[in-house]
Amino acid sequence: MNQLLKGKKGIIFGALNDKSIAWQVALKCHEQGATFVLTNAPIAMRMGEINNLAALCNNAQIIPCDVTKNEDMENLISKSMEILGGKIDFILHSVGMSVNIRKGKQYSDLDYKFHHDTLDISAISFHRLMQTCFKMDAVNDWGSIVALTYIAAQRVFPDYNEMADAKSLLESYARSFGYHFGKRNRVRINTISQSPTPTTAGSGVKGFGDFFDYAGALSPLGNASAEACAEYCVLMFSDLSRMVTMQNLFHDGGFSNTGFSYDVFKLMENKQ
Repeated sequence: MNQLLKGKKGIIFGALNDKSIAWQVALKCHEQGATFVLTNAPIAMRMGEINNLAALCNNAQIIPCDVTKNEDMENLISKSMEILGGKIDFILHSVGMSVNIRKGKQYSDLDYKFHHDTLDISAISFHRLMQTCFKMDAVNDWGSIVALTYIAAQRVFPDYNEMADAKSLLESYARSFGYHFGKRNRVRINTISQSPTPTTAGSGVKGFGDFFDYAGALSPLGNASAEACAEYCVLMFSDLSRMVTMQNLFHDGGFSNTGFSYDVFKLMENKQ
């Protein structure tokens, strides 16, 4: 079987440890023949295990990047092209952090400075990434850029707090920039709305365990794993999805379209 990403070059944001979706994406991209650069915030790189991932991926180069700084983003893109020997074919944006959630602030009592920082890190960084690539003409024609999102952008999940606003903005950027990048370079921009996934960030949301069980019971296919999401990302990076752009793609076992499930009632009975 031919490797789907043979000869393709990319950048993968956000791999912290082996629970990260970005970590699994890197492994799958390597398996499918891609070469890529890994990047994360300097503090995340100190806390995480990204060097171990790099070793598993043919000693992939690691470039630190504070996604809130234009100069860091420009440095990342230019150095990536130097390392990879040309323009980029695919990028994964897997970046998100809520300052208000970390500080224990409720949605009805947000600190607006914290909120600005959350939006900057979790959403505006996606626009900053695409704008930097656009200005530097850094992405090959028919390239693919994917960001990870969540259904709280469309529906209310109270404990997801301000991250719901960040994901809504993220998805809007994919549509709006998708038009401009598509017209000029045929570059596709999409978001993948993933099932609740027991990552380091996801598990920090209040009541995550109970909601994970609920989502699995409601979804006819169950919750999609991080590894399955990585496989979907590979598909979106490949030429097989070359006419898909400006879409929010639900990768959630059917959760987004299911209103009722007897399995949810069984789950509730078992927990009483």
